Parts: sequence; structure tokens; C-alpha cells
Amino acid sequence: MLSTGLGRPALRGVTLSRWEIGVGPAVAEHGSVTATAIRAAVRGEVQGVGFRDATVRRARALALTGWVRNGADGSVEVHAEGPEPAVDALVAFLHDGPQPARVTAVAIERVGIEGHEQFAIRGLSAGVFVVQEHVATAHHFDLRLEVDGVMRSWAIPKGPSLDPAVKRLAVEVDDHETAHNTFEGALGAGRVIVWDHGTYEQGGRVAWPEALSRGHAVFVLHGEKLHGGFALQRTRAGPKAQWLLIKRRDEQARPGSDVVAEHPRSVLSGRTIDEIHA
Repeated sequence: MLSTGLGRPALRGVTLSRWEIGVGPAVAEHGSVTATAIRAAVRGEVQGVGFRDATVRRARALALTGWVRNGADGSVEVHAEGPEPAVDALVAFLHDGPQPARVTAVAIERVGIEGHEQFAIRGLSAGVFVVQEHVATAHHFDLRLEVDGVMRSWAIPKGPSLDPAVKRLAVEVDDHETAHNTFEGALGAGRVIVWDHGTYEQGGRVAWPEALSRGHAVFVLHGEKLHGGFALQRTRAGPKAQWLLIKRRDEQARPGSDVVAEHPRSVLSGRTIDEIHA
């Protein structure tokens, strides 16, 4: 912990390329910027007084990336990353906050760079998501995200991963109705279980569904098995467009893990796909 109470910390960063910290493409091949990342908990009369929106405006003006959310304990939680002077300036802002907020303490912790693409509010659901394991002609997992009242869907042959180094092929398939989200059992000659479900937040610089139309969409999952930031990157357009599903390097990432093998059971019935009889 770098600081508690109202004293400002001195921040020290690490040297990363601009691409790695998510503040835009590198100016030159070997260009770099000294960056740092902090996690802050702001306490006092700080919820319901416009603190989150004011923090977003200040962070974006400083060209920082990260997020802000209301904590369950009445605090405002902030993750910010970028050049040291800009992070320092945001920390100074957090000690005062907007009117009529009343800050009594700010706790600052240095954390790892996560590589966010913008500064945004977290904790506001964009809808539901579901991952259904499906054995049909081929074994795959269907990722479905609620967008404008329907479930946009991608078939992932090897299933999702919590390892940021793993890039999973995701083939875009037909939209589904939300009524299908809880389906489990025999489906024609195949079998289906609900492998994971929950809510999600849209992220990135471009609003949805335009982000999907452009071919790069960032989101945060709050499931029983899948958590944290993910990105869908389109690699081939056209019918059955191909995408890559990639876990972001955040606090929920699990390098070297295999969440599909480690947690094979349905979140609804507790059954594995092999325990479903066609």
C-alpha cells in the first residue's frame, strides 16, 4: 500500500511500450513511455454525488486508461494507468473529488499494468451472457452476448480461456433468442449444457453494436467461471466470420490455466456433457 489517509504518494513506474499500456499505438518501433498503474479506494461521502462521472472526465482529460466503480462498502474504487505525471494528477484529484463530495481517506496501491483501451465506468451491466457446451457434428462451446435484445453468438471449438497468452478461434454464428439461454439436454443428435452464465459490461472506445460491426469489441464478464476483461477481434469477415477471443491481462487472468478442463460441469444442473443422453 502506497498511502492511506490524505497524503499523496510518490509513484514509480515501469517502462512499457505505448501499445502495451493501451494508450494508443507506438509512435516509433522502439518508442516507450514510463508508465505506472494504481488502484485507489476513496472513502467518505463519495457515492451519489457524481464522483464516478467526474473521475471519468478527469482521467480522460489526462489520457489515462482504466476504470472507476462504486464499491459495495460505500467507497469509490479506481484503477488508473498511464504516464506517471498523469496518474499523479488523477490521485491529487481523488483527494478532493467534485462538489459536493466529501473525501475522508484515499488508499493507494501499486498494481500491474492491465492494458485498458479507455477510461470507463465499471459495474453497469450491458446484459447477460451464456456459454453453452455443445456436442453435435463437432464438440464446441457457444459464447452468447446479449446485444439489442438478441444473443449474438460465436462458436469456440476449444472453449474460452483465462490465459491471456491463449487466443481462441471464435466463429460467428446465427443470433439466438434469450429463451435458449437456459436450455440443457438433447438437441437433435447432439447434447447441450450451460457451462457458464452471468452478466457483462461493454467496454472499448466504440459503442456497441458498432464495435462489433467494426470488428473489435471489448467486454467484462461476471460469470461463475469466467471473470474479467475479454476482447473479440475479427480476423476474417463474410459469412461465418472468424474472430479471436482473447483474455485481457487483468487481475482475473490465470496464465497457464485450462478453465474448460478444470471446471467441466454445468452451472445449472452440475452435469458434464457426457452425462447428457441424446
